[in-house]
Amino acid sequence: MSETLEFSMVRAAEMKESFSKLLERLRTQSPIVLLDKEELEAFVMEGGDGMVLFTQEPDQQPETWDVAVILPELLKLFGNRLRAGIISPDLAREEKARYGITRWPSLVFVRDGGYVGVIDGMRNWDEYTREIVGMLEKPIGRAPSIGIPVISTGGNSACH
Repeated sequence: MSETLEFSMVRAAEMKESFSKLLERLRTQSPIVLLDKEELEAFVMEGGDGMVLFTQEPDQQPETWDVAVILPELLKLFGNRLRAGIISPDLAREEKARYGITRWPSLVFVRDGGYVGVIDGMRNWDEYTREIVGMLEKPIGRAPSIGIPVISTGGNSACH
């Protein structure tokens, strides 16, 4: 094994351990919850507005750190209007198709058991606040990965 590859593997393991410590600190020092698969389902079905951070391995997607760090500040800004959860990179990869995730990290917004939308990647503060306000005003819709919308282009929309 080359020295460079060995260093990369050690560095990735260190970053993963540090990221796990960050998530644990968020769990204990803020209202953010760490969700496994069953808890994710319960979180989505719970009443009110929620956002879930879909993480990725921090050595592969460093923006994951940034979004996790500012998440408590975003919650403070929106008061009791939002609940927040974080899912692991493994679960995020498993659930990405369900929510149409194409870029990491992503904040998935849900309300009363339904899908609202996604803010993907890192944003500056003004963009986050504007986009989150938009999510809070947006109606529940269909997640991008569920079904294919059928739109009639002709005058007759009846099936034959």
